Amino acid sequence: MSILEVRDLVVDIPTEDGPVHAVKNVSFDVREGEFFGIVGESGSGKSVLVQSAMGLIPSAKTSGEVRFRGENLLTLGAEQLRRKRGKEISMVFQDPLSSLHPQYTIGWQIVEQIQAHEKVSKQAAKARAIELLTKVHIPDAATRFDAYPHQFSGGMRQRVMIAMSLSLGPALIIADEPTTALDSTVQAQILDLLAEMQRDMGATVLMISHDLGVMASVADRVMVMYQGNQMEIGASAELFSNPQDPYTISLIESSSFSKGTRGAQAARAAATVEDTATEHDAKTKPAEHIVEVRDISLSFKQKRGQERTVLDNISLEVKRGETLGLVGESGCGKTTLARTIAGLILPSSGEVIFDGRDISEVKGKAWREQRKKVQVVFQDPFGSLNPKRRVGSIVGDPFRIHGVASGKDRQRRVQELLEQVGLNPEHYNRFPSQFSGGQRQRIGIARAIALNPELVILDEPVSALDVTVQAQVLSLLDDLQRDLGLTYLFISHDLAVVRHMCDRIAVMEGGRIIELGDPESMYNNPQQPFTKKLLAAAYLDLPHREGAGAADIVAQLTAEEVAQ
Repeated sequence: MSILEVRDLVVDIPTEDGPVHAVKNVSFDVREGEFFGIVGESGSGKSVLVQSAMGLIPSAKTSGEVRFRGENLLTLGAEQLRRKRGKEISMVFQDPLSSLHPQYTIGWQIVEQIQAHEKVSKQAAKARAIELLTKVHIPDAATRFDAYPHQFSGGMRQRVMIAMSLSLGPALIIADEPTTALDSTVQAQILDLLAEMQRDMGATVLMISHDLGVMASVADRVMVMYQGNQMEIGASAELFSNPQDPYTISLIESSSFSKGTRGAQAARAAATVEDTATEHDAKTKPAEHIVEVRDISLSFKQKRGQERTVLDNISLEVKRGETLGLVGESGCGKTTLARTIAGLILPSSGEVIFDGRDISEVKGKAWREQRKKVQVVFQDPFGSLNPKRRVGSIVGDPFRIHGVASGKDRQRRVQELLEQVGLNPEHYNRFPSQFSGGQRQRIGIARAIALNPELVILDEPVSALDVTVQAQVLSLLDDLQRDLGLTYLFISHDLAVVRHMCDRIAVMEGGRIIELGDPESMYNNPQQPFTKKLLAAAYLDLPHREGAGAADIVAQLTAEEVAQ
């Protein structure tokens, strides 16, 4: 029996340039109790399909039918849809930062949703909210109940959104990229949690994702979309092992990155750096290490004067021309370490040496020149792009601030950058809100590489990208590194991407670096229990749906760690 029936759905969205045909005659069923997946590139219509059906895109013009338990959602009024959202159908959106109110604590936002649909006391709703936060692995849930969204990492905010979606025990859970911002261990926990809801409570899950490894691991059936069209639909195991549509084949191929090339690439990049330096100054040879981190620690004061140690006596070198990967669970200090290296945060103790100079001593004009050498691509593209400014102006900021280019020359160079990262140069005058999450991330990457910096800190640079665009961007980063001699500090929760991109990998846990080595040694022979746990939870390939789940393996390893 089907809980959701979609028949000949068409969605058109009006824009300044005319209507966008976002969804074109799509038909499918979601069976009661199944885990149904929708995959495709950014802009394929995946999110528009479900959001328009739920009345979340007011401007959208729809035709066809979307029947939930026999009732056509497209014919319901706004109040009728509101009653169904949350109570019968819940949604987990892609971007948790824009979904959570910044001025309200996360706990009371969950309480508000519960009380909007059920007649329960505030105390009972609070108790349920704390229980849910614990279930999605928010540490010390009772205390964090009163925390604000900005006090959580991106992954933690996503877990809050999942807790909120589960608060009313819905029959259908629509999850739009629910694990995009999560590290591998938390990703495994959340996916198993959704599977648990499906199994124990009879819930049905419709999940949208660009991560084919995740989808192959959890979905019973999968539908592939491209440019608003339904390309292929079938059982997960059959579709991923024997795809029929050429687009599906290309999508799967794009998810398999080549291995074993990083050493040669790093050597060529380092050679480029050395050759360039020799050309300009034969007497000067660049230092082997572009960054040296020496015994840095960082602590923050919390409420009631308590101190929280975020970085704990870290020492690390980043070799010129290499890509150093930084992995670990959300909240372990990866981003804080990266921002400290970039000079955006001063450590409580220790030194950060960039190109032989302590960055704490760089002041005035010298600091302005230093900023040209280090650029950052932040994790959250929506939060790092000014929504009131046009993309051309945003990407052109580095040229304007540093006086590198102006007028028509600046516009030309910005358009070239947009094209490099897979965006239409003609979209120069669009606003960030007119782009998908993946497209906004590409805008951030274009801005970061504009000045050809020496070190680029990439904080989850492809977390919001579908697999084909991900492959394109990673290939672009490889080319830039080879041609310009760039050095990357690459932060990611996607261990398959890290394995492909990085020459060395540093594993962080609790503000410390616990293991450091080359990818093959790390993946084939990890030394630390936490590294083993991290790898066990990762979807490194398109997995088979048999044996123990990833979270089961993680739990087993965690128990072993405790026993030791």
